Amino acid sequence: MREAPGKAIVAEVLAGDLDIVVVGMPAYPDRFDVRPLYTERYVVTFPKGHRFEGMTAVPLRELDGEPYLSRSHCEFPDQFAALGVPKPYKVDVKYRSEREDWIQAMILTGLGCAIMPEFLPTLPGIASRVLVEPEITRTVSLVTVAGRRFSPAVQGVVRLIKNQKWQVAEAAA
Repeated sequence: MREAPGKAIVAEVLAGDLDIVVVGMPAYPDRFDVRPLYTERYVVTFPKGHRFEGMTAVPLRELDGEPYLSRSHCEFPDQFAALGVPKPYKVDVKYRSEREDWIQAMILTGLGCAIMPEFLPTLPGIASRVLVEPEITRTVSLVTVAGRRFSPAVQGVVRLIKNQKWQVAEAAA
């Protein structure tokens, strides 16, 4: 098991370096068997007391000039690019990290805000608002290469994922 940006994960599955992935990309190569699990919106996360706390939702343009904490494995840029919309803001990236917990700890200390998937577990005390104008979602899917044979262990993991009752999917539907 490992984490990496969506495009890198997709390339590793095609190369045969990974058997299965759970990922939320805007599109996949035709060779893939894609089973959608759930859909979630993107939110802006920030420390309590931030100006975003007074908003019911945060328009993307409001991020212009904000201190920002960049999540290295974030698939948001891929989702945004798939919309074909030019980026309407320029954030002030203060820190980058592959570690979700470090980014969240920095949010709690007031070092900046970040865009995250709606259902990403967050540390207590982190506030969030839905990102709008545009509202951007991702569908998280179980992805394999069509026709590829798997070991019994991998088959078991695929069965577990497919049989899981994805309540989030039902709530978002």
